[in-house]
Amino acid sequence: MSEHVRQTDPFRWQGVEVKPYKGEGTHFSGITRQVLFQGGDGLGCELRYFELAPGGWSSLERHHHAHAVMIIRGAARVFVGDHIVEARTHDLVRVPPLTWHQFQTHGDEPLGFLCMVDCDRDVPERPDASVLAALRRDPAVAGFLKA
Repeated sequence: MSEHVRQTDPFRWQGVEVKPYKGEGTHFSGITRQVLFQGGDGLGCELRYFELAPGGWSSLERHHHAHAVMIIRGAARVFVGDHIVEARTHDLVRVPPLTWHQFQTHGDEPLGFLCMVDCDRDVPERPDASVLAALRRDPAVAGFLKA
């Protein structure tokens, strides 16, 4: 990637491929990803842009690595740990290591966010039935989660 990458359309950049969020699955919906920066030149992190269509959501998962997220388009409802927060454009969301999390659009517009993570990171862990049951003991969380 060159030192300067032009935006070609809103939330699209020259030479940056819009990819599926993950492989096939029913535990997420209406989400794409773009890798904007990927390590190299002394950067030990990766900056990605995720976009969720209205009504979309990310996987419910956790990792050993942290996430630093900035909402740059639309509004979100985010499950982090044991609570749900509402976030809008320019809000920051920190996801600590080993913390269950899920992003969902909130409203009729797409949700776009930048997510910075370590280049060297682990594979996401999905909840099993016992974890889901424990998370769903809280009625607000039970009504929120899509798994």
